[in-house]
Parts: sequence; C-alpha cells; structure tokens
Amino acid sequence: MTPAASARDQPPGDSDQPAPGRLVVGVDGSPCAEQALVWALRQAVLTGASVDVLTCWQRPMSMAGAAGFGPYVEVDLTDEMTEILAKAIADGVADVAGAGTLTVRSRVVEAYPANALLDAAVGADLLVVGSRGHGELSGLLLGSTGLHCATHAPCPVVVVRGPAGRP
Repeated sequence: MTPAASARDQPPGDSDQPAPGRLVVGVDGSPCAEQALVWALRQAVLTGASVDVLTCWQRPMSMAGAAGFGPYVEVDLTDEMTEILAKAIADGVADVAGAGTLTVRSRVVEAYPANALLDAAVGADLLVVGSRGHGELSGLLLGSTGLHCATHAPCPVVVVRGPAGRP
C-alpha cells in the first residue's frame, strides 16, 4: 500500500497558488455600469482574474396602432450593442493601470439582463453590477437587475454605485 501524496510531494506551482479566478461584469452604457466595469478591472489587476464583460439587449415591444396590433418589425441591436461594449471596455482599460495585460472577454446577448448575467456567473468567482442602469426606474438606489442578481446569483455579488453625487 502506498501512502497518500501530501502537498509537500507536489511540484511547486501545482497547488501553491490558486488558479486565477473569473469575474463577470454587466455593462449597459450607464454611468453606474461604467463604474462597475472599472471596479472589476481593478479587482482583476489585483487578483489576476480574467474578466467577462456582458451586455444585453431585448427586442422592444412592438409600437403598434391604438388597437394594440400592427406589423412585425425585425430588430437586431447586436451590432450597436457590440460597439457600445467595445467602447466601454476600451475606456475602462484606459482608466485602470495594468488592465492592458488582463484577459478580457466580451459578449453581447439577446436576453433579459438579469437572467443573462446569472447564467454567465455560473462558475465565476464574482459578479459585478452597477447599482442602477437605464431602466424605467433609474432613480432607484438599486435597480431591478442589480437586485435580482444580488438575490439569485450563484456567486458573491458586488454592487457598485455610480459616479459621486449619484446614487
């Protein structure tokens, strides 16, 4: 019978250092989301984690006539959202020293934002969201997406407040 291997028997580097983690951050173009992205990038610089940046869009409700129905209009905002996301990442990386060496992956998803973020957060070490976004209730201290993520996420959640003077 051979004895079980101990941590001392392992080659250096195999278990001495935990593998870098993965952060997920939601971006919607709002000031709070921009702050959340910068916070996530700074955290990743400190921890060596990779960053998955996600933005979502949904098909708008059809703007029909007074009767409530009308022709279906095909809408695809993927290209526009990809441009917004690329600019947000470029601005965030430019604002954070050392962020240029990070692994940053971006993804545009057609989905309800809270659900898409929760799906992306499976297996992540941290989910980062802004305190409020562009929704109809943007005056609230915590938006519906942030609240949903904070109460249902499969990992710890950081909610980042927006720029000074804003909730």
